[in-house]
Amino acid sequence: MQRLIAVSNRVPKPGDRYTSGGLSVALRNALERAGGIWLGWSGEVQEAPDSEPKAQTTRFNNVDYVTVDLTRRDEEEYYNGFANRALWPLFHHRPGLTEFARRDMAGYYRVNQIFARILAPMVRPNDIIWVHDYHLIPLASELRALGVKNRIGFFLHIPWPAPELFTILPNHARLAVNLVNYDLVGFQTKPFMDNFIAYLKEEMNINAQGCLVEAFGRICQLGVYPISIDTQEFIRFAEAPASAIARRLEASLQGRMLALSVDRLDYSKGIPQRIDAIGRFLELYPEYHNRITALQIAPTTREAVPEYAEINREVAEAAGRINGRFGDIDWGPIRYINKSIGRATLAHLYRAAKIGVVTPLRDGMNLVSKEYIAAQDPRDPGVLILSRFAGAARELRGALQVNPYDIDGVAHALRAACEMSLEERIARFEPMLQHLKIYDVHRWRDDFIHALTPDHALAMSA
Repeated sequence: MQRLIAVSNRVPKPGDRYTSGGLSVALRNALERAGGIWLGWSGEVQEAPDSEPKAQTTRFNNVDYVTVDLTRRDEEEYYNGFANRALWPLFHHRPGLTEFARRDMAGYYRVNQIFARILAPMVRPNDIIWVHDYHLIPLASELRALGVKNRIGFFLHIPWPAPELFTILPNHARLAVNLVNYDLVGFQTKPFMDNFIAYLKEEMNINAQGCLVEAFGRICQLGVYPISIDTQEFIRFAEAPASAIARRLEASLQGRMLALSVDRLDYSKGIPQRIDAIGRFLELYPEYHNRITALQIAPTTREAVPEYAEINREVAEAAGRINGRFGDIDWGPIRYINKSIGRATLAHLYRAAKIGVVTPLRDGMNLVSKEYIAAQDPRDPGVLILSRFAGAARELRGALQVNPYDIDGVAHALRAACEMSLEERIARFEPMLQHLKIYDVHRWRDDFIHALTPDHALAMSA
């Protein structure tokens, strides 16, 4: 029987269906159907610094959740170091924030080797393996070195950079070879896939025939698989009775419009630029003073990476300046909070927001934009303002698409959203919702797994 094996940097807790995101739900459903394994870091750091990390297995609903505790050194070099100080900023077009240390690169490969050594003995001949994201690019190469011949797929959740950016990494060729060791590599958008193909042609003299790359004695299939959300679930959340938090928020607005943004606190999300645009909007259109409130929800992550502490300070100071300049005794234009909000409550907040402001500087996809659309009242939908540099912009054509670096442009889009008629809002909203109903996270999962199966591979190579 064919099982699915999923590998990701972190593994959700077994049975935790309410705080996990749509990706976790979709993978868990697939794993439970046929039986399977989900392997990754537990998030815990073991105290013995030199001992070989051990795996713990918890079986739940036909799935073996296999978690690995890393050492403090592994965490610093693999996760905080190479993954999040080298790959993350570079892949998001921020070369000035990229820090490369060969020690961190060694730790990155070491942890991938650890995962491979733990996983290889568990693999059965008919299993298919699905690896997720930039933390684990070398995993297929490490599994192949241990004799694993199964079909292995990889999905990149973040952008793939242009060739001239990717070559900034001293070990760029090695990473590219690692990627070609997969049987199927999925990207969020066609431009990201085209960037990888251009790199292979320009730097390695490798030609891709359509979406097939033949190199190093292997054939690797490339594809575009835009990740999505559990659309029907979000609709149900939004239509359920409002939570206490949502009711408190609505009462506190006192009839004002709500412009809502929800992001991880990350420099790729464009939060300082967004706050500057809100200030510019209030400067250009003073008639909206005391008529609109912007709520920025930005949970902190990766506190051990210095750049994230800096972005928190920058955002808080920018919000304070705007509130000090434009606020009044009974109104502050910007509310900024650093706490996580549950998905069901978020759906109610999205529904209450007349404007969703999603303006990352660079994003692989951005699921907040899709969640915002799914949560809207079809009879009175809000307006989505969306960065053209988010992967979702290629699907959500009804959004007001903006350049997040153009502060005046975003300010003008805010005014257009405030003034938009109900007829235009519905005309923009309905095609986006229909698209999300068809292309939800379950469709994304099934399309990728189908392409990874051996029968599909034979058809592609015929």
